[in-house]
Amino acid sequence: MNLDTLDRQILALYQHDTRVPSEQIGARVGLSAAAVQRRLKRLRDTGVVVAETASLDCAKLGLGLTAIVHVDLVDESARATQAFRDKVIQRAEVQQCYGVAGNVDYVLVVIVPDLAAYDAFCNACLLHDANVRSFTTQIVLDAAKRGGPLEIPKR
Repeated sequence: MNLDTLDRQILALYQHDTRVPSEQIGARVGLSAAAVQRRLKRLRDTGVVVAETASLDCAKLGLGLTAIVHVDLVDESARATQAFRDKVIQRAEVQQCYGVAGNVDYVLVVIVPDLAAYDAFCNACLLHDANVRSFTTQIVLDAAKRGGPLEIPKR
């Protein structure tokens, strides 16, 4: 999709806080509120804006443990990797799932209340999966940055 300068400016502002009124965005980019709303609708309809979600504080929700899990599969065929992917993305604990190139096949970001919950996740999802050759876990000590706005390319 071709994004013009105004689309890029709107997206740069909108991704920081989707609650900002169209009037404020319009004032910043030089458009009316109605024009901003039309552009946002088009950006949603074309799939540029995928979702509008709330960012939550893990600690305040009792989710005190974040683990980065590197998973090496035995069978790397398309069918087997898809089956693994489908299984883990169904788990609420798995907040991110990446199929990667390199020494491992998948990297998961798992967020749970504590080590016991992580152990339960491993038992349910990884330890008894015949296609999981091995996995390693890194426990996050400091989440210095969790996601954030994307740099919108100029072209």
